[in-house]
Amino acid sequence: MNKIPQNTQLEAGPLALTASFQIEAAAPGVEAGSATALPKFRMVAYTGGQMRLAGWRQPVIVDLAGLTIPNQNRPIRFGHDAAAGVGHTDTIRVENGQLIATGVVSRDTVAAREIVTSGKNGFPWQASIGASVEEFEFIKENQKVSVNGRSFDGPVNVVRKATLGEISFVDLGADGNTSARVAAIRPQQETNDMHNAQMTDLAPAPTAVTLAPTIQAAPAPTTADIRAEALAETNRIAAIRKLCAPSAPGGRYFADIEAQAIREGWDATKTELEVLRASRPPAPQPGAIQGGGEAPHGYSVSAPGPVTHDVLAAACLLSAGIVKPEDHYNEQTLEAAQKRFRHGIGLQTLLLEAAMANGYTGHHFRSDSHTIMRMAFAFRDQVQAGWSTIDIGGILSNVANKFLLEGFFSVERVWRNICAIRNVNDFKTVTSYRLIGKDQYELVAPGGEIKHGTLGNETYTNKADTYGLMLTIDRRDIINDDLGAITTIPRKSGRGSGLKINDVFWTVFLNNATFFSAANKNLLTGPDTILNIDGLTKAEVAFMEQTDSDGKPIGLMPSIILAPTALSAIGTQLYKSMELRDTTPNAKYPIANPHQGKYRVEVSRYLSNALYKGNASSKAWYLLADPNDLPLIEVAFLNGQESPTIETAEADFNYLGVKMRGFHDFGVNLQDPRAGIRSKGEA
Repeated sequence: MNKIPQNTQLEAGPLALTASFQIEAAAPGVEAGSATALPKFRMVAYTGGQMRLAGWRQPVIVDLAGLTIPNQNRPIRFGHDAAAGVGHTDTIRVENGQLIATGVVSRDTVAAREIVTSGKNGFPWQASIGASVEEFEFIKENQKVSVNGRSFDGPVNVVRKATLGEISFVDLGADGNTSARVAAIRPQQETNDMHNAQMTDLAPAPTAVTLAPTIQAAPAPTTADIRAEALAETNRIAAIRKLCAPSAPGGRYFADIEAQAIREGWDATKTELEVLRASRPPAPQPGAIQGGGEAPHGYSVSAPGPVTHDVLAAACLLSAGIVKPEDHYNEQTLEAAQKRFRHGIGLQTLLLEAAMANGYTGHHFRSDSHTIMRMAFAFRDQVQAGWSTIDIGGILSNVANKFLLEGFFSVERVWRNICAIRNVNDFKTVTSYRLIGKDQYELVAPGGEIKHGTLGNETYTNKADTYGLMLTIDRRDIINDDLGAITTIPRKSGRGSGLKINDVFWTVFLNNATFFSAANKNLLTGPDTILNIDGLTKAEVAFMEQTDSDGKPIGLMPSIILAPTALSAIGTQLYKSMELRDTTPNAKYPIANPHQGKYRVEVSRYLSNALYKGNASSKAWYLLADPNDLPLIEVAFLNGQESPTIETAEADFNYLGVKMRGFHDFGVNLQDPRAGIRSKGEA
């Protein structure tokens, strides 16, 4: 089972699964803005089968039993774009091994109107769900797995734990066998039950079919009805405009309320109530940054109101172009950031916002940058005074950590696939115990007495250390208003951390002259140890003939071939090919591959790099046990933190800027020599 660390994401990205849906649109003549005018939809959001997804080498199946649905109201979008909202769900459930979602097209956006109109015209929209993966299992070839009430053959990835994010309309997704159909109904036929007889014949077919849209026209209104309706609408709009107009010369004009009231069909009473609410002076809020006045670059005065810690952090992520911002903040926060900072946010604006939250009364960064820097980082003092809610250090650290992880996961991570992970609470040496001895069950005598066993133990150690680096955003970056300084620098820092853990890991792994040795019976040498059918067979036999210190078999099977880049192709052939052809002149027939599908292949460029002293080689390869069964090497992380951390603070008094320090607490050590065989690949 593969677990994904919390707050991290698979390199393949979140799942995007495709299925079908249907839309129940409002009939002509229904008043715009009324509750009955909201089009409804019903989706088979996921059919429970295999999906071919970008970034995953094998098909993916989501185990619906392990899918967490945070709540029944999930956002509906177009093309996974947070700025292209469509509506929301009202129910999400699992039925007969499928994920079913119903809801309404509640957003007033171009995307929402396009979805409804095109659906009514018969366009075959599809659906795609976004889910963050927490745990998945790889099913090998020649193995079977039962998921969602069905049986599947490997190789396939089964996502055992995931959390549903959002659902999007797409024109073409991973599942091309789905379709959708649009129907319009009369207002009196509207119902919240999407399974009633009215919609039964509109259920999507399991395979691709062509369905013509069914339109049921409402009865044609009479001339008198049309005139009465037009008069009522004219009077309603006139009343709304009168209520929203300035009550005196120079007074406030409630243009936003007027537009919303006309668009959504409010009556005069509701409009008047909203105007009264908007007329009240806002209560002062500690740390709230109010719009108005002359704004610095990137600050929009057209969106007054308080700016929160999350809105500022979200604005930084959006301005820096982070991938999938919805994985970090909810739709409301992202929308607020987009409206507030329409042209993006720069470093100067960010620092000025924080300074204003801490009591600064100016509106220009360049006029008093020293004071702004001091006030921006005065969060702790202001909190004690009950004032500030904006922590610029926290925002910078939050944003920087997102890009830190992008850099950290951009480098090779083979080490993570062949090691055991240990969580430690401090920097002291920790000891692992492997129990051995007379631990087999004994025959129980007629009297029922169970004999006591005797257990010995073998010990292995590890300890965590701290690795870190200090970086600085200097005065030039701030004056240049370069937001890239808090994105590029952390990304580089994250990459540096990823390279460091590789450097430490492979230094320990390759310094193994005494670990892989004849005395430990885990070293094979000679021309018959090259990576081919015979060489792999020899390593397999040597692995399975290993014994515990009591002389009995260890009882484990090997699971992984670890090879340098030069042996990547032959390793892949041994794993995937049913037959291998010998290219020597006397061998004209293919040879059956007895090792097909047995051992997954991990390839690391570090194994043959000459800078790593010890046993670096382009010919040597390893046959390893699953690290969850018997670890050959272990990585210890302080408090289970597998990724690095970055912190920010104001620079020293004599230096105008912001300091960033990245650090990572981990340790690496070899463990049980019986967990692997090293084949030299040459004499």
